[in-house]
Order: sequence, then C-alpha cells, then structure tokens
Amino acid sequence: MTLVSTGLVADASTRTADVVTAHTLLNCFVREVSAPERQATVADGHLLVRMPRRDVRLRVVVRRVSLIGAHRFSGVVQRWDGAAWVPVGWRELAGYIGDELELRTGVGNEEFLGQVADSHETIRAVLDHRAGWVPHSDAFVESEQSLVFGHRFHPTPKARTGGAGQWLEYGPETGSSFPLRYLAVRSEFVREEGDLSLLDALLPAPAPGFGVLAVHPWQYRMLSGLQVLREAISRGDVIDAGIAGPGFWPTASVRTLYEPDGDVFLKLSLNVRLTNCVRKNAGYELSGAVALNRLVQPMFAELATRFSGCAMLAEPGYRSVDLGGDVAVLEGLGVIVRSGVRTHLRPGVTPLLAAAIADEYPTSTAQVRHLLTRGDGNPLAWWDAYLGLLLPPVLAAYFEYGVVLEPHLQNVIVGVEADGMPAQVLFRDLEGTKILPDHHHHALAELAADVREPLTYDTERGWNRVAYCLLVNHVSEMLSALADLHPALEPALWTLVRDHLHTYASQNGNPLQLRALLYGVPLPAKTNLLLRWTRRADRHAGYMPLPSPLSEDFLQEATR
Repeated sequence: MTLVSTGLVADASTRTADVVTAHTLLNCFVREVSAPERQATVADGHLLVRMPRRDVRLRVVVRRVSLIGAHRFSGVVQRWDGAAWVPVGWRELAGYIGDELELRTGVGNEEFLGQVADSHETIRAVLDHRAGWVPHSDAFVESEQSLVFGHRFHPTPKARTGGAGQWLEYGPETGSSFPLRYLAVRSEFVREEGDLSLLDALLPAPAPGFGVLAVHPWQYRMLSGLQVLREAISRGDVIDAGIAGPGFWPTASVRTLYEPDGDVFLKLSLNVRLTNCVRKNAGYELSGAVALNRLVQPMFAELATRFSGCAMLAEPGYRSVDLGGDVAVLEGLGVIVRSGVRTHLRPGVTPLLAAAIADEYPTSTAQVRHLLTRGDGNPLAWWDAYLGLLLPPVLAAYFEYGVVLEPHLQNVIVGVEADGMPAQVLFRDLEGTKILPDHHHHALAELAADVREPLTYDTERGWNRVAYCLLVNHVSEMLSALADLHPALEPALWTLVRDHLHTYASQNGNPLQLRALLYGVPLPAKTNLLLRWTRRADRHAGYMPLPSPLSEDFLQEATR
C-alpha cells in the first residue's frame, strides 16, 4: 500500500488559534458532557451538539468520523439562532460551556474564561513567532519543540502564567535555547539524594565544600526576591555564579530542558501554571523520583530482555537548597537529573517525541505522514510494529511488577529507522509513575510517609491510569493520525490493537482487566475539562467511560 493524501489532514485554514481553541473546547465538552448525556450526534456531515441547560444548539463540520467519538472537525463552530446557523467564536463558545458546566455541577469558576484566553494567546503568539520557521537540525529537538497546539482533549492546553513577553524566550514552541543560572551552595545547606554526576559535569563548583545547582533563568527571576535566599547569598552560603554553561533546549513540558552534547535532561522547578498545575518539584517528588528510579531500573533491565529496545530514562538524583526548611526555596530550586536518550539508542535509530508523531496539526517532520513517506507507506505494517513495541512493556509493568507507568504521548520517545519504521520505545518522567502497595510493601516501608503515600495507587486507580494513558491518550491519538491518512482503515487499525492486547493476555494468564477490554468494557477517559472547572489537583482526576472499539462484535460491525 502506498501513501495517498486523502485531504482529511487539517489544512492551513484550520491551524489558527481561533479555530483550534474552539475545536479543542468542543472535543472536551462532547467527550465529558454531551456524549454521556446523549446530547451529541453526527448527521449530514456535521456534529450536532445540544446544551439542554442553556438551550443552545451548536454544530461544526466533521471532516472525519471517529469510531470512539474523537471526531476531526473543520471550520468554525456555529449556533442556531432560531432562523439560521451563525458563527460562534472561541470566546463565546467558552462562555456557553462555562454556563452549562455551572448549571450541571452547581459550581462556578471565574478563572475558566481567563485560562482559555491565556491558552489561545499562547497559540497566537507562537504562530506569529514561527512565521518563516526554520526547523532545528536535530530531529529530536525539533519534535520536542513542535507542539504548537497541545493536547486536543484539554480545555486550556497552552495556558501559562504571564504574557508572551515573560515566556517567549523560554518556550519550546519558539525554538528557544538558553544557558542556565547557576548557584553554588555550601554543603551543609545542600539537600540531595542519588547520583548527581551529570549535574556536576555542567559547571565546576567555584570553591571546595560547595555543590552546584542549576536554575531556570525564569525561575531565578521569580525567586530572587525571597528574603531567606537574599540573606543566604549575603552570608556567602549561596553564591550566585550567574548565567553560564552550555545552552539547554526546552522540551514539550516547558520546564524540563535538554542539553544535546552532554545528552542530559534537567527537570527544573518553575513556579508557573502550565495547563492545570504549577510546575515546581514538590519535596516528596524530589525524593520520590530517586526512590522510583531504584525500583524501576531493575524492572526495565528485565523487560528489555523480553521486549527489545525498551527503556526508562533514569532519574538518578536530585539536588536543592535547604535553608532552615524553607519550602519555597527547597521546592522552587529543586532540580531532578534525568539521563539522556543516546545511551539507549541502537545505531541508525533517530529519537522522536510520540506527541509530535501523532499531532493532528502537522507542524513537524516527525509527524506520521512524513515517516510513512520514507518507506513503503504501509500504515498497517507501521502500526503493527509500533504496537508491538509500545504495549507489552507497559502491560507487563502493571500486571507482572505492580508498576503503573504513565505512557501518554509526551512521556514516550519513539526510535525510528531511516525508513521511518518504529524500532524502539523509551519511556520517561517518573512523576506520574506509581506502584501498587501489594507488590511493593517492603520497599514502601523504607520510605518516609510523605514520600510513600503519593507514590501509590490502588489496583482500580492504577488500572484506570494505565488504560487511559496507554489506550486513550496514546494509542487512540496515534491511530487517529493514521486514520486521517486512510479513513477506511480505522477498523483494521483497531483490530491490530485488539490482536496485540489478546496476544499479551493469552500469554500472561488472561488478566481480568484485559479480558474485560476485549469484551468491550468502556475505556476510561480522563475528565480534563471537569477537573479544570472544579479546580482540583491532577491527582484527583476522574474518568469518563468511553465506548470501546475493542470488542470483536464491534469491529465486525464497523467493517460492514
């Protein structure tokens, strides 16, 4: 099969801040509210949505229908005004959604419209900045910095604190790179665990008895006024070494930076709200990363003997400043060291961010349509290889080791061959990794309570997280990118997902959760809109049942 353009990939008119913001809001509202309440349907080439509490009717052109309701849209959203369909802008749509959510939940949220506006403004500013864009020569860096529009099932995917003037020079989407601010901290005030050799290699300490700490320049600007830090600098317990060292490239997460020559990531604290959360390294996350790294690295060494090419990027240590237990300083200056990608890659394999490969709006040479043109263009062969790399290690980690990975699209790096075929899958970011207490009670008993509790999920919560990140956030979105190119193949693409799940299940005791999925039990979809509306922390996220395309009966019907 050769790759043929179907015209269903989003065109330039769809890739605007106004249109994408409206489509993203509608994605979230339909998945979490309208579809479960049976207030959405596809007819005559449009998605029709009714807001019963506000008595509002909306529609938008559907350029491709999805088997799981994750439809692709085209053009502006419209509202029925009683006589005709009239255009609805993103701000007006956000207002309708806010009104409907307030009536549905009984809870108001005066921040919501502002956060949607922040996300829209980020996209607009990035698009302006990228006019005449020249992609980075390093394919991995280019893929990390290509996510202009963000998560299409999050209501504020690009919201961030402050105007563009504050973040433009630090945003990955602008192709930025910059050296870091360094502090030298007297040893008695250093708090650290694990192996910090990758951090120490960046800049030598200015004097014996000091440890070097890297700080995001934006973060230092925000924290430099703290009195306790100013006093430590004036005493000489903390030395401001200024801007120095090699340049770092911000990755898709914004606050995690990559230095290609040293092949090292630094996960830095940033007191900035990005999407839902302020992205600082909490004290328990600092210690938790090192504890989890000790646990999962031996597991991945064993998994790699069964599933060739898989690995978890190590987070061997953290360092921060402890000035009398001041939390703002300890968490605000904490840095987690993460190993790079090159040590895991086979010769000739190029790493690419999975989110860039699956992007609905192709802004990167990593997007799957470009990968397919490198080889014979067979999407089914590509997808079969991809699933064989991605699914088994995640399922084995959960069912055999009691480890809940978080393999969403921004946490997975895909190694591809010169012909674009997937060859390796690397996982990263231990912040979202959890463990099941029944499997690891001895390891957990050795940890302090404030570290131990956030590291665990019960069986149900753990499975919901795995199934959501793996099958809804990752597999269904990558599959959607392939289906955009070949809509008629969507049932066959889902059949391959079922086949891989069935193969793992049959070879590993037929776990109950997998058997349920194969019989068509709904998939858990994270409720990002409702989470944002109710202003709850991400760890309290709920899940909405999503109709599953994995049962044999469903797939047979879909192919008729």
